[in-house]
Amino acid sequence: MGLGKYIARRAIYMVPLIIGISIVAFLVMYAAGDPIQLATAGNPSITEAQRNALREYYGLNDPIPMQYVRWLDHFVHADFGKSLYGGRPVNEIISTLFWETIKLQLVSILLAFLISLPAGIYSALKQRSATDYTISSIAIFGISVPVFWLGIVLILVFSFQLGWLPSAGAHGAPYLWPVFGIRNETLDELVHLVLPATVLTLAGLAYNVRLLRAGMLDVLRQDYIMAARASGISERKILYKYALKNAITPLITLLGISIGYMIAGAPITETVFSWPGLGRAYVAATLRLDFPLIMGITMIITIMILVANLITDMAYAWIDPRISIE
Repeated sequence: MGLGKYIARRAIYMVPLIIGISIVAFLVMYAAGDPIQLATAGNPSITEAQRNALREYYGLNDPIPMQYVRWLDHFVHADFGKSLYGGRPVNEIISTLFWETIKLQLVSILLAFLISLPAGIYSALKQRSATDYTISSIAIFGISVPVFWLGIVLILVFSFQLGWLPSAGAHGAPYLWPVFGIRNETLDELVHLVLPATVLTLAGLAYNVRLLRAGMLDVLRQDYIMAARASGISERKILYKYALKNAITPLITLLGISIGYMIAGAPITETVFSWPGLGRAYVAATLRLDFPLIMGITMIITIMILVANLITDMAYAWIDPRISIE
């Protein structure tokens, strides 16, 4: 099967998945409560007639199947509707916040992946050494420690105690430093990235290192590796051309999942660091029962995960010739 046909077939399979997930999300939202009641709870002067008028305006008085069909029609036309809070188009909200989340998550994922390669390989080569125990201990710490706790500790130390780094947000005038000819705005963004990216990188690095170390240990015991060493092939070539290529497949899986879950995994970190991204907006929308925004972000997450899985499967076939996309 050609690559084009494979992608087309997978895209067709995605359609019922997307529809099924949207139906479940839609039903769960309506089981959570009345968004109009929640939005107007703090206004004692509003009447029930006014609440009904708001429900009518947003189509919330219609039967749920009718509301879903209407939403699906808008979704097919790439229109997620308007937020229940302020009436701002959901598409506009998502486009405004999307880059901030992707910027933070992508930097963290790539750093974790790149650092884990030498760390995992070296840990496997030096099995049961002091270096191996140190790397494994750091990895176990990264897996065990809660992300929100680590974020708060870093804020207390590096923001409040030392005053080196900002504690919240993605931009801020106090950190517009003209250093080494870098534009002030660029340096400002980099400085604000440090703490949240450190938390996410450590969490991702922990899983990556443990996974790659286990894969390398298994591959290095294989007969073909011993035969390659007996043939006089350099250790560097054995490691990177033969061993790593066969041990990295699980890491590619984790990388694909991480990229797909970039927005789904963002809420905790973005909330701790008040990062102006989709994750934080998702939490706020859920607490306020902002149905259009919840559905919009949910579908973005769904599509990203499905596309990431497709790219991961294609990467398998590129890395390992034994794997076919047919």
